[in-house]
Amino acid sequence: MASFGWKIAVVYVITGVIVGVVAGILIGSLKLEKQVEEYVYQVQMGEVEIEQMSHKERAKFAWENVKDIIKRIWVFLLIGIGIGALIHGWAPAPLLAKYAGPNNPFAVFIAVVLGIPLYSNALGTIPIAEAIINKGVGIGTALSFMMAVTALSLPEMILLRKVIKPKLIAAFVVITGVAIILVGYLFNAIAHFLV
Repeated sequence: MASFGWKIAVVYVITGVIVGVVAGILIGSLKLEKQVEEYVYQVQMGEVEIEQMSHKERAKFAWENVKDIIKRIWVFLLIGIGIGALIHGWAPAPLLAKYAGPNNPFAVFIAVVLGIPLYSNALGTIPIAEAIINKGVGIGTALSFMMAVTALSLPEMILLRKVIKPKLIAAFVVITGVAIILVGYLFNAIAHFLV
């Protein structure tokens, strides 16, 4: 919301939920349960005991989790800010607007394809998206790039391969990729209403 405004944030969340639900239904309808690695089904959950914690213990627990999250994302955030700064300072705006602007019908597709080999978390891609939007790239193109980097990145697929087989990964990539492209075109089409 701080980066793109409340309207874009609300539509982004709504489309994200819709994509997740529809993609889940589509993947479920493909009956690919056998494409999950066997050991996943063999993992047994133990009985969970709910621990009673004092306010002080809860605060300490929360602080430890905050430190853990920051430890895991600070590098990606700095990389994203650095790339965003480079784009903001040196990328030629007319060139970006011409090839990745909202009027190029292939911009969203290209942004998704370019996002796949990269890896970052969502927070790390926000400064990059802000910078390229400020240079004239369509909002849908920038958001599609962000989504592809976080959802379809090659490192993410390597991690998924530990629990699911290639056929299910392929279904996930195709369904999610098409959904991200559609969301990108939607945002480019309605951007003037959201700004």
